[in-house]
Amino acid sequence: MGRARLTVSYLGSGYHGFAANPGVRTVAGELTEAISKVVRAPVELTGAGRTDAGVHAWGQVVSCDLPDGTDLADLAARVNKLCAPGIAVRAAEWAADDFDARRSATSRTYRYHIWNDPAPNPLLAGLVWHVPRQLDLIAVREAVAPLIGEHDFTSFCRKPKVPEDQPQPSMVRIVRAIDVRRVDDTPTLRFEVTATSFCHQMVRSLVGTLVDAGLGRLTPADVTAALRARDRSAAGTVAPPDGLILWSVGYEGTRWDAGR
Repeated sequence: MGRARLTVSYLGSGYHGFAANPGVRTVAGELTEAISKVVRAPVELTGAGRTDAGVHAWGQVVSCDLPDGTDLADLAARVNKLCAPGIAVRAAEWAADDFDARRSATSRTYRYHIWNDPAPNPLLAGLVWHVPRQLDLIAVREAVAPLIGEHDFTSFCRKPKVPEDQPQPSMVRIVRAIDVRRVDDTPTLRFEVTATSFCHQMVRSLVGTLVDAGLGRLTPADVTAALRARDRSAAGTVAPPDGLILWSVGYEGTRWDAGR
């Protein structure tokens, strides 16, 4: 067996998230079934990000062990036929035996798109969040500053469910960059967020809070206060999943939490 690395894109609207979940249609479930059928052997997939229902991906990375001698180009082509049109393997290559799509990742980048116009765009339904009121991009960018760096993002994350006898996991993350810009003089606004990793619903909470700032509901001081509160209710709106895309996963350098 050899370790394979696949770069996968998908339209999340038709799936109940990425992770396999018996009884419902998921991206990992569909991929696992297709790959197993092609190689005629059971496979187990690991994804770099567990995207929620309705969230899309352009650069999701998946690792799995496949029989030696598997023609990866042929595998990708055959899997794409089986999974079209909702899922596509964009690239496939062999990786080191210790490569793990999730644990080896050193950064992840998400993009979120907003259609900022009084009238909705039916052609982008399911791919953007329609915000009819005009956003003040200067106010949005000013609210970005407190979020950059290493912080406890408890206020911006959905509390994970853990057994009563287990401690809550740390919500400390490092946000490396948040870029907000208009796309080609259109009503589309793109929020690009890069961090070491993200906790559940973190990107959607960050975007929703920044939108609240752009609507004049929050100031940069309010964003700082929300971070310090470590309370989910202190943050702003949670953006819907429609506009969110797992854009890319980085594997350069060392994981930020190595040795901690």
